[in-house]
Amino acid sequence: MKELKITVKRITEYKDLMEEYENKIEHTCDMRLGQEFIINGLNKPQGMCDSAWESMLPFVKTLLEGGGNFYDGWMKNPFSAMISCNDGFRPVSFYIERVDK
Repeated sequence: MKELKITVKRITEYKDLMEEYENKIEHTCDMRLGQEFIINGLNKPQGMCDSAWESMLPFVKTLLEGGGNFYDGWMKNPFSAMISCNDGFRPVSFYIERVDK
């Protein structure tokens, strides 16, 4: 299997949607801009939230197995993907790239 680096590239909050639809919650996301995770298997990295991991897992699996070129040329680097978690109030965008040693 290959090794991947996952980098937090953007953290967004839609305060208008949160105010209108979300119940008040005390704790949300622990991701930090620029935070990196190195993985070489299908185990969720420590500190990664479940929602984000589930969103990116199909892409992670394909990249770890040597595949890529998602959607016929979507990414400039065919061995990468830009994936966001599925939190509609505060999505976090992750850049996933294969790291060749």
